[in-house]
Amino acid sequence: MTNPLRRLGQVAAVTLSALTLTGCAATLSVNSFAERGVDFTRYHTYDWAPDDRLSTGDPRLDNNPFFLERLQADVEKQLATRGLDKTPAGAPELLLHYHANITQRVDVSGADRRYGYCDECSTSVYDAGTLLLDFVDARTNKLVWRGWAEGGLDGVIDNQDWMEEKIDQAVARILERLPRRL
Repeated sequence: MTNPLRRLGQVAAVTLSALTLTGCAATLSVNSFAERGVDFTRYHTYDWAPDDRLSTGDPRLDNNPFFLERLQADVEKQLATRGLDKTPAGAPELLLHYHANITQRVDVSGADRRYGYCDECSTSVYDAGTLLLDFVDARTNKLVWRGWAEGGLDGVIDNQDWMEEKIDQAVARILERLPRRL
């Protein structure tokens, strides 16, 4: 006869593993950093920094011109609702940089089998991405705010509609963390 507590522990471990695997593909983790003492009310204009585009690590995204267009359009739309004006011809107060990275990650739950937590453990490979937005004071060239989102991208890279939705979601959630006075 199986110990009921051991069986309950096994069920809990399998459930947690399943939620973790599901979370890898669906969860979007968003964070931000604001430089202490920065008065965000003084910023009214911005522009994109000169093209410092780095490889994302995935040619499906690097060769997709719609990615950058959608990203910039989403950021510009969000910033317009906050009263910031884009000034490509003038001297902006903020310079915006973006960085994106796509990597394949492996989630291995096989270690759980060794400890008796699951009967059928599995390994999954998924695409994971990070989108980072930097706001740099154009006068001092110092970072004043950074926001980033990390999450699973399975099926997103090869589906333009899903990719646009993921970009929309990531940009909106990142910029929700931007100080309100900006």
